[in-house]
Amino acid sequence: MIARRDLAGLIGAGAVAATALSLASSSASAQSASQNTFDRILATKKLRLGAVAAGAPWFMKDQATGKWAGQFYDIGSALAADMDVQLELVETTWGNAILDLQADKIDIMFGLNPTPKRAMAIDFSGTVYDSALVVIARPGFEPKTWAELNDPKVKISVDIGSAHDQVAGRLCPKAQIVRFKSIDEATLALRSGRVDAQCIFWMGGVRAVKRDAALGKVVVPQPLFGSTSNAGFRRESDKTWRDFVSIWITYSRGLGIVREAVVASLAKVDLSLDDIPPGVTF
Repeated sequence: MIARRDLAGLIGAGAVAATALSLASSSASAQSASQNTFDRILATKKLRLGAVAAGAPWFMKDQATGKWAGQFYDIGSALAADMDVQLELVETTWGNAILDLQADKIDIMFGLNPTPKRAMAIDFSGTVYDSALVVIARPGFEPKTWAELNDPKVKISVDIGSAHDQVAGRLCPKAQIVRFKSIDEATLALRSGRVDAQCIFWMGGVRAVKRDAALGKVVVPQPLFGSTSNAGFRRESDKTWRDFVSIWITYSRGLGIVREAVVASLAKVDLSLDDIPPGVTF
């Protein structure tokens, strides 16, 4: 028989052990919850990149094979390789990318143009490259300025939630902004005559017109609206992940990795740097 005093000792020892285990578990949980994105990527060996299936030349997905291509796929692949981690593509849209970052579905989204509204929700890297906003104007409609587009009679198509949407709404508040779920749907609206112009960044605009000349003409409205293409991140107190990617981008631009990825993606959609509209710099 165990003496009452010994039993009390055993119960006390068990309570201490249980408390220690509980504290260790709580500590591990707290540590996991507070782990920053950079450390988690290195620990899991997995980098989740947001990708837009209908986003050539930025992203391209072969629906038959599931294989991805495009400039941001190449840039993301180079980033993952330098970190010695696996790249995982998570499908999203330009309009949903910020929500997916906030919901921790993706770790990074390339191709986001920083705007004050977006900067209130997520963090941004340094510049990946410079870009410029243009419009594809229907045949017979050749606006030379944003002021000409800012007319209640003018209908402009955009993909909802994108930088095209935000900028067109700001520069042309009097125009009729017609919003669609994707860039392709916005282009189809132009093709079918439902709108007078589509607001889009130059790479997408030039590609669309080269594929279908009946769409109209790529116009660079004045004054030139220049923007930058950046990477977006979920906002967290530890900025290690954001800062690391910004340093990596600067390094990669200096080595020509970014430029090579862009040129290669343009070639895949039958474009070259010679197709850049006059007045637009890359």
